[in-house]
Amino acid sequence: MNIDEACVGCIINQSAKVANALGADEALTNSLLSSVENLSKDFSFSHNPPEIASYVYEKMAEIANKEDLYDEVKELSTQKALAFIPLLKEKLRQSNDKLLTATKIAVAGNVIDLAAAVEFDLTEELSKVFQTDFARNDLEKLREELSHAKNVVVLGDNVGEHIFDYMFIEVLQELFPHATYSYFVRGKPIINDVTMKEAKEAGFASLCNLIDSGVNTPGFSYNRASPHAKELFDSADIVISKGMGNYECLTPQSRKNICFLLKVKCQVVANSLHKTIGDIICKML
Repeated sequence: MNIDEACVGCIINQSAKVANALGADEALTNSLLSSVENLSKDFSFSHNPPEIASYVYEKMAEIANKEDLYDEVKELSTQKALAFIPLLKEKLRQSNDKLLTATKIAVAGNVIDLAAAVEFDLTEELSKVFQTDFARNDLEKLREELSHAKNVVVLGDNVGEHIFDYMFIEVLQELFPHATYSYFVRGKPIINDVTMKEAKEAGFASLCNLIDSGVNTPGFSYNRASPHAKELFDSADIVISKGMGNYECLTPQSRKNICFLLKVKCQVVANSLHKTIGDIICKML
């Protein structure tokens, strides 16, 4: 999906978030804001939001002289997510429908999004997600596709959220052990996107096939992916896409059997899905 006028203001506002995360002084803050405002004058409305964000964050990283703008924040997000593991394991132990519970956990983790126009509290989301219905509920279609899938690709999204993705894949392996699972991460740090570094630290390399997608966008931009990632994406029986960035990059999409799991955090995506901000989505193509 291509950017909307509303996306421009949102992307500009992200420069202030970066400055705050860096503890930037006034000079650096002004440099970040003015640079992004200047870049915004040439944003192409034929590109999707993650593609635009890739240029913006690359510029901000150059100005700040910092390869990973959110490295410290990502570490905190991981630690916070890890603190919920005992609670979530107990939820799964008591569950009568492990796929539903694990999918809810995966979507709840999607609130960890530093680029979102509307931010949500992880503790609050986890307390209510199990009592919240999917606004788009294609879980039974997902269950059916998984029942005969041989190759499953899960597109990762953000750090912290990846801890819940790990639990999600563990449950998928338990329920559908006949399939091979691959977890895609970004090719480099962008916003708070998960990369090989965080995924390896979380143990994904011993859980499933861990794939560096090669993309430098906060979403799976197929045209920027490595040949190996493209091959796995194209040949997968089902692709499970986490988060708004992946949704924005893969909408519209020609291939079938993509399941989008996300929390709606901006009006542009809400309009695309015909839903409202705050809704949780399980949508199969």
